[in-house]
Amino acid sequence: MKPKNSASVLAAISGVPFIMVLGNSMLIPVLPAMKQAMNLSQLEVSMIITAFSIPGLLIPLAGFLSDRIGRKKIIIPGLILYGIGGVTAGAAAIILRENAFAWIIGGRIIQGIGAAGTTPIAMALTGDLFTGPQRSKSLGIVEAANGMGKVLSPVLGAAIGLIAWYAAFIFFPAIVVPIVIGMWFLVKEPKNEREKQSVSKYAQSIKKVFHKKSAILLTSFLGGMTALLILFGILFFLSDYLETSVGIYGIMKGFALAVPVLFMSVTSYVTGMLLKKKVKLMKWLAVTGLSLIALSLMSLNFFQNIYLFFVGISITGTGTGLLLPCLNTIITSTVDSAERGLVTSVYGSVRFLGVAAGPPLFGYLMDQGNAYMYWGGGALAGISAVAAAFLIRVRDMQQPDETGQDKQPGAPPIKTEFVFSPSRKPLSEKDDKVKSKKSKV
Repeated sequence: MKPKNSASVLAAISGVPFIMVLGNSMLIPVLPAMKQAMNLSQLEVSMIITAFSIPGLLIPLAGFLSDRIGRKKIIIPGLILYGIGGVTAGAAAIILRENAFAWIIGGRIIQGIGAAGTTPIAMALTGDLFTGPQRSKSLGIVEAANGMGKVLSPVLGAAIGLIAWYAAFIFFPAIVVPIVIGMWFLVKEPKNEREKQSVSKYAQSIKKVFHKKSAILLTSFLGGMTALLILFGILFFLSDYLETSVGIYGIMKGFALAVPVLFMSVTSYVTGMLLKKKVKLMKWLAVTGLSLIALSLMSLNFFQNIYLFFVGISITGTGTGLLLPCLNTIITSTVDSAERGLVTSVYGSVRFLGVAAGPPLFGYLMDQGNAYMYWGGGALAGISAVAAAFLIRVRDMQQPDETGQDKQPGAPPIKTEFVFSPSRKPLSEKDDKVKSKKSKV
């Protein structure tokens, strides 16, 4: 399946993760300024990132609702709520100034609740709209848009921060408007012909999926959480390190922060294109990505030169870019469309928790010594790589057949007469005999 005007449809959907990633990444360059303006501790300033990410626990609820009432009916209100949170935080900063911290945290929580119904559901919507090799390519583009948002957001945040440290909050609602319009008019969601399940039946079906595919799903979740925890932990560390140790400020600091995520974004897009042709490489690309993250982090212990340091974190970004598109395709292809919304939402929730944990965890380890941060992050990525090598199996995923529809690898072929949609019943034995006689004639 390939929707009409697929390029414009994919552009509208890709805009969702693009602006959602601005919610955290664009603020990273101005965190030191916020810390100084409101007289915050390292832990308190990290909570500006964490407050946005903790509501990710609500993502499974958004996934459940998206499976029942539709993806767009969750995404569009979520985008609007995201804008309202930005208005709240920005207004508080303008009015209360140094006393605005509590209100900013409240606005960030509102933004996080809105974000909980957007990016993960956009992934599920992409999985619904595209099948076969086109799905891997499309998911790679969506993930690349996510990465491109990370690339541009540090520079954008640093530039907007030159106006005022709170200006980024005002930018959020302004950029939401065109994405809402695009989602509303360009994306035509497939009609949901599935029978509406009760909460208990829905929970049972999901439990069944996790029981049958627990190894591949949980391993993929661990890999995604690890990658985002390390990425945002490193960016949080780098924002402070560039000012205090290297003396880089303003837009130049934004460009420096963009280096690792630029490598991630480019690698993510290339990986998505590669997966379109060689799906069986997914497992080993994921393992390679996690291994690169582990080795590059551990090697940072030995890099005293700033240029070698950036080589190391660029390799970390490359590993993340290899990993994330593979995990997206693995997860969306492991389950049927009836469960895809909730399963991808649980994955999104886990990713958000990684983002939430990264800054405070790395901030704590920074106070203990950088070596703890490098070795600890490298060990976590290494454990995830070993788990992926042993527990992710390509044969557990649904693969597209020659018609572009999904089927389970290794399953016996299903005769065409017995493939049916809700509007068509399977042929009876009598009808089958009549059809056989007609074919002989």
